[in-house]
This record gives sequence, structure tokens and C-alpha cells, in this order.
Amino acid sequence: MAEHGAHITTASAVDDQPSIFEVVAQDSLMTAVRPALQHVVKVLAESNPACYGFLWKWFDEIFTLLDLLLQQHYLSKTSASFSENFYGLKRIVMGDTHKLQRLASAGLPKKQLWKSVIFLVLLPYLKVKLEKLISSLREEDEYSIHPPTSRWKRFYRAFLAAYPFVNMAWEGWFLVQQLRYILGKAQHHSPLLSLAGVRLGRLTVQDIQALEHKPAGASMVQQPAGSVGEKMKSALKQAVGGAASCLSTGLSVGVFFLQFLEWWYSSGNQETIKSLTALPTPPPPVHLDYNSDSPLLPQMKTVCPLCRKNRVNDTVLATSGYVFCYRCVFNYVKSHRACPITGYPTQVQHLIKLYSPEN
Repeated sequence: MAEHGAHITTASAVDDQPSIFEVVAQDSLMTAVRPALQHVVKVLAESNPACYGFLWKWFDEIFTLLDLLLQQHYLSKTSASFSENFYGLKRIVMGDTHKLQRLASAGLPKKQLWKSVIFLVLLPYLKVKLEKLISSLREEDEYSIHPPTSRWKRFYRAFLAAYPFVNMAWEGWFLVQQLRYILGKAQHHSPLLSLAGVRLGRLTVQDIQALEHKPAGASMVQQPAGSVGEKMKSALKQAVGGAASCLSTGLSVGVFFLQFLEWWYSSGNQETIKSLTALPTPPPPVHLDYNSDSPLLPQMKTVCPLCRKNRVNDTVLATSGYVFCYRCVFNYVKSHRACPITGYPTQVQHLIKLYSPEN
């Protein structure tokens, strides 16, 4: 029995390496949280655009700020990101032997901490912004918004042609690294961990005990009285730490709720969903009367509500059902991210080209 249990106390540095299933699961956790929160914000913005419209407009920036607060808190307190700590993992500085490893409660050194923050928070934000830019450029290229002889058009056409190959090389880099990790040829499943100078490992018994006793011990330590600046700095640090703790607690509960939703909408529950959705079709929404005195709608149905001229290149806005000239509604939606008539939050992806029978 002692021989079989000896690995618990004399494990090598390789024995704490997590499996590919664990690292892929923690990677997909934050990937699933973002669209879930985005859907909640979208519902709030559609229910009350005046109060919650700014959340939808600045969702990427607000999410990045909260993510920065969350990840910095976990990296400094548990030596792991939120998703890594959720799955019982920690980040270990490359070059540390098993005997000289820091406890997870000590946090990462500043160099590895800020590198991790950049790859966990800043890089995904830039990637989302780049994908939105690509989508916008494709929309403009499809409908020829810019003159065909402009330098800008030639530049972004070359950019659009090169982006799929760059993205394929980027994803292929990650795939090759994961294959090498599965075959035991690499210590990192992601090249970003190698660039940050860390690797992933499982939490040990000592790590778990230190993490459980750290909050109690920290609360008993009394800070000595200092200057006003030091007190303000300490109060600010405590406020940021409290906000991060509340955010992490709420996000942990939200993760369980998200997993429940994934189970609910799985293939095993399709019969339940069909029984709930097999209800009479509700009546269509009541549109505004064209004979009304509303200054937003023209009297003629063939006139664009924005330019007040006969529509050219008819395009319907899927979120409200109103029809405009493509150039008019594209520029308006791109600037305001809302329907010109109803104020519903929308994006350029909701524009649908209409083809009349005579065309």
C-alpha cells in the first residue's frame, strides 16, 4: 500500500501536468462566458435602449475592464487565471524545480503576471476588434461603399485577401502545440504560455491549504498607521480586491448556470424544448401607420425615411423591419448601432438586401 501511495508525496514535476481535457476545458470556459454575458446585455439593451444602450455599445471595453480586474486578482492571489483556478490548476514559472516551486497563494512574479494579463485580456480584445473590422470591411467591399480607384479600397482588399491565411497560420500554430502537448513533446498546450514564461500544473495539497487559510490570516493582520496617501492607496487596493472577489463569486455562480443551460439545450432535452415551443404562433407586431403624423416616417412607402428620396438599393433592417437605402442605413447603423425609427440596438450584420421582382 505504501508503494502504491508513494507518488502522492514524491511526485515529479511532470506528474502535476494536467491532461489535455483539463486545459481545453478551462480554455473554453471564458470563451463561453463572453457570449453569454453579451446575450444578457443585448436583451437589456433591447428592453430599454435609453438606459442600457451604452452597455451594448461599449460591451467590448466594459467586458475587457472587468476581465482585467478579475484576471489580475486571480493571478496575484492564486497564481492562475479565473478559469484555471476553477479547474484546480495554477501557473508555474518556467525553470522552477518541483522542490523550489512557489505556493499558489504567493501569486506570480510581476514579470510573468503582467505577461499573463496581456495574453489573457489584451490579446483577446484586439482579436475581437480585428474580427469586427474585417466584417465591416467585407460589408463595404460587397456593396462598394468606397470608389473603386481609391487607395484605401486597394489596401483593404489586399488585407481581406491575406487575413484568412494569417488566421489559418495562427490557429495552426495552436493546433500543432496541442498535438505536441498530447504526445508529451511540450510542456505547454498553448504557445502563449511559453511566451509568458509559465506552464500549467495542478494545485497541490499545500496550495489548497494555503489558499484556504490566506483570507483568514490576512483579515487578522492589522496594517500600521501611515500617511494619508498610503491609507488612500490601501483603501483603493482593498476596494479593488473586494470588487474582484464579488465579480469572481458572481461569475462562478454564473458558470454553473451556464453549464445548466448547455445541459438543458442538449440533444437529450430536445423533446422538452419542442413541447414548450409547440405553441400557437403569436400575431405579427403592429407597425406604425404610414398615414400618421410621425415625422420619422414618410407618407410614400417608396421613400427612404433617412434621405427622404426614392429608395435606391432597398435594404431592410432585420431588427425592426423598416426599409431604407443601403448607403443611408449602413452609415447610420455603423455610427449609432441602432434602428433610426425604433431605436432598437442593431449592427450592420442585420442589414438584408431586398430584390424586387422587376429586377
